[in-house]
Amino acid sequence: MKIKSLLQLSTAAVFFGRAYQHLFWDAPFRTLLWDEQIMSGIVQFFSSLTWEAYINSLAVDDGINSIINGFGCFYIVCGIITLGMKWTPRIIQRLVLLGGVGLIFLALLLWKEKFYSLGQFFEYSLQFSLPFFFYYAIRRGELGPRFIFWLKLAAAITFVCHGLYAIGYYPQPGTFMEMTVEIIGCSDDTASKFLKLMGILDFVVAILIFLPKFVRPALLYMVIWGFLTALARIWTNFDFGNIGEHLHQTGFAFLFRVGHFLIPLGLWWEEKNKK
Repeated sequence: MKIKSLLQLSTAAVFFGRAYQHLFWDAPFRTLLWDEQIMSGIVQFFSSLTWEAYINSLAVDDGINSIINGFGCFYIVCGIITLGMKWTPRIIQRLVLLGGVGLIFLALLLWKEKFYSLGQFFEYSLQFSLPFFFYYAIRRGELGPRFIFWLKLAAAITFVCHGLYAIGYYPQPGTFMEMTVEIIGCSDDTASKFLKLMGILDFVVAILIFLPKFVRPALLYMVIWGFLTALARIWTNFDFGNIGEHLHQTGFAFLFRVGHFLIPLGLWWEEKNKK
């Protein structure tokens, strides 16, 4: 499958996954809109509310929910445009770029929510850059070495930042531990050591994909590991008695990680064709 098609599928999956999250669950807008240090002056300037009245106002809370739902609806539109790009007027196609800006804003909110850890922001590099890569790709006939380099770089940064959490540079997330223990069936100590090993491998392959001699096996590893880490969101604590509800709770987290394995697959295919 051509890399343009995989870019299309990955971009649509990010939009639909994030749309589902916004519409049915939540997005961290309150981490900004309820930050007194940032918002108190703005609230006082544009309204007569005190800060206490603002954060306790049901109308304000409903307004925040409406903003979140609005972003969710917009991401659905972006996903549909992505899938129907060939039949969409150019001026409407550019909404995909605006959707990419929205994904960058979401990554900034997640970064703020995690106490401004740079690794948290850049872990979403591939996700929020996909709309820009895809839009560029459809405007061009052939995708040159420079395009491939930047796409590799986005994938490498994503894997490196994932590895920073896995090795414990940032505290190992409880979800990482839970997924490892549940899937492998090991102790917490073994799970922690396993995650550190996989984190080191994330760093290694992020380098190897730029070395011609090792690029194809490194990309193949990224395909497998990217798929497994995405699938783990669904597989952990899978409830066979209530599959629909379980997918409702976890499926969107798989969707917006689809690019973590489809993009390395596309890059692997490009390298194979070069050979």
